[in-house]
This record gives sequence, structure tokens and C-alpha cells, in this order.
Amino acid sequence: MGTKRTFTIGKELEIRRALSDSHLYSSNFTVEKHTTADGELTFTLHGNGWGHGVGLCQIGAAVMGHQGRNYRDILQYYYQGADIKRLY
Repeated sequence: MGTKRTFTIGKELEIRRALSDSHLYSSNFTVEKHTTADGELTFTLHGNGWGHGVGLCQIGAAVMGHQGRNYRDILQYYYQGADIKRLY
């Protein structure tokens, strides 16, 4: 609710769409509320990385692929320290 408009965000994808014109890498963030000396409220969003904080984020992986990263780069980003090898 604000002075210019009011809307309700009900789902995670709606959060991403409300906060970014293109795409928000993740809705995994915390919000810090501030009050200025003249009583105005401001908010700072602190990102906690891509995805939900557990495993691979499909949207984050898709963006990385769009940026030219290959599947090995993407998997190593999300599963640091893991070995990627063929089993057969």
C-alpha cells in the first residue's frame, strides 16, 4: 500500500514481476525497513543469492544459459564442489 497505488502480491512469480522489468533472479531476499528523520518509510532488499536457497533455481539456470553458460558451469554454480562425470 502506498501513495501512488495499492496491490497484493500472492505468489513468488508475482514478486519477481513486481520488482523487475525483465526478471528478478530470485525472490530469496530479506527486507529491511527504515524510517527517515522526516518520517518517510524506505525499504532495502538484501538478496540471498539465486533461487530459494536450496538446490538449483530453474529461472536462474535459464538466465545463466541465456547468458551463454553451459550446463557444467551452471551445475558447478549451484552444486559447488560436486564432480560432474559420465557414469557409463
